[in-house]
Amino acid sequence: MGEPGAAGLEIVFDPELRFHLPPPRRRGSVTVPADPSATLGHLVQSIGVPLTEVGVLLLDGAPAAASRRAVGRRLAVPAAPRPQPAPQPLRFVLDVHLGSLARRLRLLGLDVAYRTDAGDDELAELALAESRVLLTRDRELLKRRVLGEPVPRLGAFVRGTEVEAQTADVLGRFAPVLAPFTRCLACGGPLVPAAKAALLDVLPAGTRRSYDDFVRCARCGRPFWRGAHSRGLAAAVERATALLAGGGADGGDPPG
Repeated sequence: MGEPGAAGLEIVFDPELRFHLPPPRRRGSVTVPADPSATLGHLVQSIGVPLTEVGVLLLDGAPAAASRRAVGRRLAVPAAPRPQPAPQPLRFVLDVHLGSLARRLRLLGLDVAYRTDAGDDELAELALAESRVLLTRDRELLKRRVLGEPVPRLGAFVRGTEVEAQTADVLGRFAPVLAPFTRCLACGGPLVPAAKAALLDVLPAGTRRSYDDFVRCARCGRPFWRGAHSRGLAAAVERATALLAGGGADGGDPPG
């Protein structure tokens, strides 16, 4: 009898992960040539699935670390569980393409780091330095070792292209505790009560006449009040709260 995996390793991906694969491989089962020098994690990512998106690998039916050498006959690759374990306290950093999602998560009271000028290296470094989960739709960024190897994972692929679907996906994946209207939408800092008299020099004339209750960001100083736009924000909060309460938060159909 030959060595285990001498004829190649069959890798079977969970149906939830197959949208990450190139179209010719989306049937879910891929056989790769035997390569004892490769690790299981390297093989999974080389086919197209970031390790941030997978659960515990099963090599010939037994749990196996991603760093284990790829010697075996069959590797089962499950999707990451939902809700997924995450570093605590739960904090996020978002890439530059997820500005609308950053504002929505801040509206819900989540700790979100976001800058429009942050590069990939800086995002990965911040995730590691502050134990933040990096949210992105960039699979290659998620394949970085600092994001995929730690447990809990420090990265996650965001499903959906619209903010509603993206928000539902993040809520379903991490089941965070919400604290709506407690963070600045611009910078993510905490909101604190503010006296109207202290804000007169920064408020529009119409706002000064019409509103009396204000909060202000303790970090950047931006004032907020419940104006006409607050109905839309409150509706978004209600949808998010209902999703979590019903346990039905998900990102809808996976993107291609």
